[in-house]
Amino acid sequence: MTNHLKISLGQYSDKGRKEINQDFHGVLVPKEPLLTTKGIAVVLADGISSSEVSQIASEASVGGFLSDYFCTSETWSVKKSAQRVLRATNSWLYSQSQLGQHRFNKDKGFVCTCSALILKSRTAHIFHVGDTRVYRITGDVLEQITDDHRLWVSEDKSYLSRALGINQQLDIDYHEVAVEQGDIFLLATDGVYEFASDKAVIDVIEAHTDDLDKAAKSIVEEAFAQGSDDNLTIQIVRVDELPAHDTNEIYKQITALPPAPLLEPRMSFEGYKIIRGIHSSSRSHIYLATDEESGLNVVIKIPSVDLRDDSAYLERFMMEEWIARRINSAHVLKPCIQTRKRNYLYVITEFIEGQTLTQWMIDNPKPEIEAVRDIVEQIAKGLRAFHKMEMLHQDLRPENIMIDTAGTVKIIDFGSTRVAGITEMTAVNPQDNLLGTAQYMAPEYFLGEEGASRSDLFSLGVITYQMLTGKLPYGASVARCHSKKAQGKLQYQTILDDECDVPAWFDGVLKKSVHIDPRKRYAESSEFIYDLRHPNKDFLNKTRSPLMERDPVLFWKSTSFVLLLVVFFLLSQ
Repeated sequence: MTNHLKISLGQYSDKGRKEINQDFHGVLVPKEPLLTTKGIAVVLADGISSSEVSQIASEASVGGFLSDYFCTSETWSVKKSAQRVLRATNSWLYSQSQLGQHRFNKDKGFVCTCSALILKSRTAHIFHVGDTRVYRITGDVLEQITDDHRLWVSEDKSYLSRALGINQQLDIDYHEVAVEQGDIFLLATDGVYEFASDKAVIDVIEAHTDDLDKAAKSIVEEAFAQGSDDNLTIQIVRVDELPAHDTNEIYKQITALPPAPLLEPRMSFEGYKIIRGIHSSSRSHIYLATDEESGLNVVIKIPSVDLRDDSAYLERFMMEEWIARRINSAHVLKPCIQTRKRNYLYVITEFIEGQTLTQWMIDNPKPEIEAVRDIVEQIAKGLRAFHKMEMLHQDLRPENIMIDTAGTVKIIDFGSTRVAGITEMTAVNPQDNLLGTAQYMAPEYFLGEEGASRSDLFSLGVITYQMLTGKLPYGASVARCHSKKAQGKLQYQTILDDECDVPAWFDGVLKKSVHIDPRKRYAESSEFIYDLRHPNKDFLNKTRSPLMERDPVLFWKSTSFVLLLVVFFLLSQ
């Protein structure tokens, strides 16, 4: 077992009995770090015979996919990256057809079928549109993974029901398959698979295990000999080596360094002058320092002394810098560019002169609603930057939000952040979902479910609620509820009382933002922010609940006092 994915490849294409070859195929095996973060891409496209330009569509689809897929963000999942590229290709092909003379005849336009195989880590991701096919050979079994998008109107007549360039909208089949060493994947056009039998294909590959190009050519020749009247293309991909289960190439180089030692004021460390300690916890030690070259103040974060033998913790620790370098937002903590050689494991970020939101709430126990709106809007902008990159912060809390002296709000601490593009290539531990702070975590985490953007928005709703009331909407009860039945008994505590001067509809916004059921929360932060400033008609008709419902004790105390006054009045008569 090695630390890298390695394949053997064979491919062959021939025009067969047709005048031109409208098939197109390609493979890209990138170097590191793309090999780890994006994987290996294999693509096959088949132009339709009725079109005189479909070979252009095939070539554009394959070439575009191989170039554009590897340019997508490495934080995106394979599924999101590939689907974005295929839909962009589809839009371009459709527009080209619409601009041509055959815009009313789809069969004459820029149309092709397409299948793509992406091998990343120990998983095969398959994307499919049309009637090209993807197979897997395990042992002596040839398994068809894709379904043909073909509509049969009679025994000998059929039409493509789905292809690139046919319609403005595109539905893409997606399959995710676990890969074992020795697995063989085949991508083939109908000119091959309709004429070469499964047994013949397997026999040929077994006979030419050392030369898969020869095997591919032999299979095409077999299909041609059996009467194929179409273009013939096949790709054979054999998985020779897989990365180890516990391998994470993203961190390998940097985590090989020893953790930084505990630092002291006035000492020099890696070109930085330590000024003072800022914060120490069970997770990390944080220091204020000055870059001796630039003179700028920076923050140095080093791993916890108690957790330095925990490889999973160290990986998450260094992930913070990796994440920070990929998010560009004024409301997210920025890393510092370091050109000097690094001898220890630590993280360097910008220094934010200001206070945490926790301290702000202490200083402002009864804030103006406009001040709350301003802070929440800035936090939401930072969250959008995470979600745009398919990242979940997962530990949004007042201690992880800084407000600088200019009033700019920034999200800090990415130790619990979930990155889709990384998660999909590592074994997921269910406990990884519980890295955040219980009081602010969405209820679904306590059910063992994966979070989504709505989970981060729950945390934002809790923070908004706390800024206005100093309390939590469900107290500390959420963390104790580990079943849907238990969570169903939780009761939202309204903010509408005599101590909180906010419009009645505002409570409806907060209640929706922290709803126990994620499906009933705000789907996007922009919706939440809009409703904070614009009364939602769904909440306008809801008036402030009676005092008896809001505070039964106060109600009966007040009632008793009034009755006492009445008694005294009557006795005095």
